[in-house]
Order: sequence, then C-alpha cells, then structure tokens
Amino acid sequence: MIIAGVLGTGGWLLWGRDSGDSEASGKSQAPAAQGPLDVRETVEKPPASINGKMAFRFSVDDMKPGEHVEMPGMWATDRILAKGINKTLVGMSIGTDAAPGDEKWRLELDGPICGYTRDVTVDNRTAVVFRANDWADEALCNQVAFVDLDNGRLLWSDRFPVSQAGRESGDATSTDKDRPGVALAHGTVAVTWGGGTIGYDMEKGAARWSTTTTAPCQDMGVAGGRGLIVREQCWSGDDPLSVGTWRSTTFKLRKLDLATGAALWTYSAAEGVRNLHVPSVDPAVVAVSAGATGITDLISLDDQGRNRATISLRNGAYVADCSDTDYFLIDDCPTIAVGKDQVFIRSKDQLEKQTSNWIIGFDLATGKTTKKFDSGPGALLHPVRMSGDRLLALRLSEDHIAPNALVSLDPRTDEEVPYLYFGLPSEAQLMTLTDQNDIVVQDGRLFFGVKAANGPAEPKTKQWSYLVLGVGSGAPQKS
Repeated sequence: MIIAGVLGTGGWLLWGRDSGDSEASGKSQAPAAQGPLDVRETVEKPPASINGKMAFRFSVDDMKPGEHVEMPGMWATDRILAKGINKTLVGMSIGTDAAPGDEKWRLELDGPICGYTRDVTVDNRTAVVFRANDWADEALCNQVAFVDLDNGRLLWSDRFPVSQAGRESGDATSTDKDRPGVALAHGTVAVTWGGGTIGYDMEKGAARWSTTTTAPCQDMGVAGGRGLIVREQCWSGDDPLSVGTWRSTTFKLRKLDLATGAALWTYSAAEGVRNLHVPSVDPAVVAVSAGATGITDLISLDDQGRNRATISLRNGAYVADCSDTDYFLIDDCPTIAVGKDQVFIRSKDQLEKQTSNWIIGFDLATGKTTKKFDSGPGALLHPVRMSGDRLLALRLSEDHIAPNALVSLDPRTDEEVPYLYFGLPSEAQLMTLTDQNDIVVQDGRLFFGVKAANGPAEPKTKQWSYLVLGVGSGAPQKS
C-alpha cells in the first residue's frame, strides 16, 4: 500500500491536543513591515508555558516491507500542517484529533512532486513543481503550482520548458534532464529550468519575464526570500569525459531584478569549487564546498555582489549543513542562520568527556567571531532560524533523560531564554537530525517531519512510523 494512495481511506492516524490560536509577534525586534505578497519572516512570541506538549502527530503503521514513499516539503501556518506525499499535497488541522481520512484538505497533482521551496508568503501560499501526467522517472518535471496552504486551493499552474543536463543546452531528448528549482520573493514565483529562468506574477500566474542562458552555462537552482539569486553552472574543457565533473565546472550567481529578471549583479565563484549554496539572499551569504566533502567556507557579499568576508570552517572545526537532494533546493541550509549582521553555525561535536558543542557567530562584514553559546555537557545546540534579532536553536539532550528544548539566543546580551521543553518517543529520536529532516518553527510550535518514509526491512505485524511530530505550549498563547 502506498501512503499517497490511502490518505483519506485509512491506514494512518493523526492526533493533536494543542489549544488556542497563536500569533507571530513578540519581544524580538520585528523585520520591516511585510505585506501578503512577501515571503514571511515570522518573529515568534514566547509561549504562555515553556512546558511543551504534543501538539500534532502524523504516523502510519501499515507500510509494506521495502516500501519507500517520498514526502517532499513541509509547511506550517497557525492552523494547518501541510506535507507533500508523492503526487499529493495534504493539509491537516493542528490541535484536533483526526480519524483516518479527516485531513482538512487534499490536492492531487498530475504527477509526483519533483521540486519545492521552503518559502511561504505572509498570507500562507507556496509553490511546488511536479512531473507531467505519470509516475515514470522519465516523465518531464515541467509544471509549477501555486497553492494556498490554508485551504489547499490550487491558485494557478503553468507548464515550463525543460533542457538536457550538461554543457549543451536545448530540448531534452533523454532521461538526463536538468532539475528545475523554484523559489518565492515579493510578488514573484521564480522557476529555473536549465535553459533559463521564468518569473511568474504571484497573484495572476502569468509569466512576467523570462531569461535564457547559452551553452556551456545553465541555470541550476534559485534562492528566494527578500530577493532572488539564481545559481548558474558552467562547463569547460574539450575532453567529453570531464564534462559534469567538478574540475570542469564553475559557478556564478545572479541577483535578479524582480520586475524584469535582469541581473543586478553577478558573482563568480573561484575555480575548484565543487558545489555552492545560498543560505541567505539579503544579506547575501554563499556556502561553498571546495573540498572533498561538505561545506568549507561561508562568503558574505555586499549589495554589489562583491566579497565582503570569507569565513573558513577550519577543516571541520565548524559545521554548516546544506541539503543536496533531487529536489534542488539551493537555499535549504538547515543549520546556517543568517541575521542582519551575523551568521550562526555550530561547532563540531566535542566527545572527550560528555558530548557538547557550541554555536558560534561570525560578523558578516569582517568574518571575525562574535558570539559563542555553549551547549553545556550532555547536550548539543543546533541553529534553526532567526526570529527577528534573536536566534532560535534546538538544545538536544544526549542522554534522552533530560528534556530537549527550543531556546532563544540573544546575540546582544548573550541571554538564553527557553521557549519549549519537550520529550520525544524513542521511535522519533532520529527526527531531530537536522540535516535529514524538515524542522519548522512557526506560530509557537515546533515541527519535525521526515523527508521520506520507509517500510520495515522484513515482514512484521506492525511498524509504527512517525512522519510528522509537533510540539506546542502546554498553555494557550498569550493574547
């Protein structure tokens, strides 16, 4: 049985016991005033009670041995937890006990989701890209959908071109095709498709502008938020065997004008860079992989795309994670939090006595260290995201006896304020791995969601699999 085929007919359970609505406001300094067409930058309000309770749970117990189900994307509003499941988007009410089939809404797409963005607008809308008409791997990933997360309404969709992967752009004639990327910025849904980028009017769904690239370069991913930055990948060399290897690949970034798609500036990465991500568009921060594995440097750019400062991760002394999956999110960097003047990452785990680590801040203008927040013994700290001028972080207990916590760290005062203390069932401990799961803090709640679900390795009577867990305050939110 496939999860996507049985949602609404049985085979899954959903519980929730959160009470009261919550609003995103609070003591932290709020970002500039936002309108409904902006990508939201929520400032979380301290909860009425720091004692966390289970606010949401989505789980299955009937997956077949060896079954694998993709679950791309997770988004939260004040009322809805939405999840991608193969070719379906489902929205589930937070704070209610639901029987099988009681999802609040369900949106079937023509084919499996093949790309998505973590961006959500102030009025709770987002975008995904999906394959055309069938489940086959060779089906073209060439459709974009803009969706209202509150009610599951498909606001608009469109079909865009595809191109063959590699140094020669053009029509796709084989299964080796460029993967599209999608992102949101003010009033704009942007899609990169290899041979170019299309900017859609967010409200009407009409293509407002399009840009093209020429061989040997192709647009390979886009980052959104306060603006749009497109990653351009170029190939060089006459040896066909070298095409596609890091030695023949270089990267550029283009900051786009939202009205026209024209490049406001271009940044060219150094030769030898194997991969490049964009954890923040404004201020612009680039995560560079220049070694055998992982991110080796963070680079801050000024408003002209020029290098401000380079932050070395010192051969693994500091750790910065960015996802590199088939869904092509170049801005999905779950443990890199970028504020107005600083970027925060975590140190390598210290294992000498009791496990510990720290979160370290770096000045974006100078690259020098600023603040240090220690986890203390027997715990690990992981950055989650900024909330105004404060950093939200997970404090994860290593002994699984002391509670975990969502905490607020103030870079100005070095103050640490607990938001939620919580425990997790033993079966859900792996959901806290920040580089392998979706972790979302929104409207006073903390959600952990898997990116894929797997059935048992061998036949069993039952295997309970948690897909999403949500933690909320044990008391109603303050008004």
